[in-house]
Amino acid sequence: MSLIEIKDLNIHYPIRSGFFNRITDYVYAVDGINFDIEEGETYGLIGESGSGKSTTGKAIVGLEKVTSGQIMYNGEDVTNKHNRKQMKYNKDVQMIFQDSMSSLNPRKRIEDIIAEPIRNFEEMTDNEERTRVKELLDIVGMPSDAMYKYPHEFSGGQRQRIGVARAVATHPKLIIADEPVSALDLSVQAQVLNFMKHIQREYNISYLFISHDLGVVKHMCRNLAIMHRGRLVEVGTRDDIYNHPQHIYTKRLLAAIPKVNPSGREKDKANRRAVEKEYQEHQSKWYDKDGKVFPLQQISATHSVALPPDEVAELKSEVG
Repeated sequence: MSLIEIKDLNIHYPIRSGFFNRITDYVYAVDGINFDIEEGETYGLIGESGSGKSTTGKAIVGLEKVTSGQIMYNGEDVTNKHNRKQMKYNKDVQMIFQDSMSSLNPRKRIEDIIAEPIRNFEEMTDNEERTRVKELLDIVGMPSDAMYKYPHEFSGGQRQRIGVARAVATHPKLIIADEPVSALDLSVQAQVLNFMKHIQREYNISYLFISHDLGVVKHMCRNLAIMHRGRLVEVGTRDDIYNHPQHIYTKRLLAAIPKVNPSGREKDKANRRAVEKEYQEHQSKWYDKDGKVFPLQQISATHSVALPPDEVAELKSEVG
């Protein structure tokens, strides 16, 4: 049994108009997605801004209202608030936010910021709590005197490491990492990702790693799901996605990864143009008449792609 299973998750926002403010349509932010995360695994959820990936993460942690579908945690449906409280779900599932500055209270010292979830879920004396905060700061490579400072006294990378320390304070089973390194320099990104890997090995934590950048998640995730227009367009292992991409949207994301080899610049540019041309000229192959993503179709034991049914048989023969 998986640690967490997402079953046909839907999050729809009503659009109201007219004199009587009636609901005339919906924004399908998340539209019937399915995936599961194993214990100790880093699962990647990738897509551009507005694809619905952050909304999915917030729904799992309980910050967004679910329209329909189920979030199963250890076999129990935690879309029900009563079940969440009974299973101590809010203790076991934490979140690292994209904007490290706005996620930390500027009026509180770091000691109080990290200690807040400990105070909510555990009973400790002041000395035990202070010792625990120092241990957490040490885990993410921060000096112990950082606990007496305020968020504005740190760089972006340091603040993000403080966010990681706060997320692991309650010994969670799952952390939703929403674009945790997108606002950081490349060298600082590597530091934060290394700390996240170290913590995962130490405490056997699972991650849902949300990002727009396939280049960043390549060495973090064993399994990935590519999300576009509220639906999953491709799901597979790291090898499936990076070496055998099938959906045009996945190919566009891969083509957008910056390359450091100047000798292949023209070849990369030609590839990006070819992918973009295919996307523009063959929309009907990848999206239905309303512009929605087709349902996922399995093409191998680990690989699924959103395609019309008549395309699947041909693709299966090619992959086979």
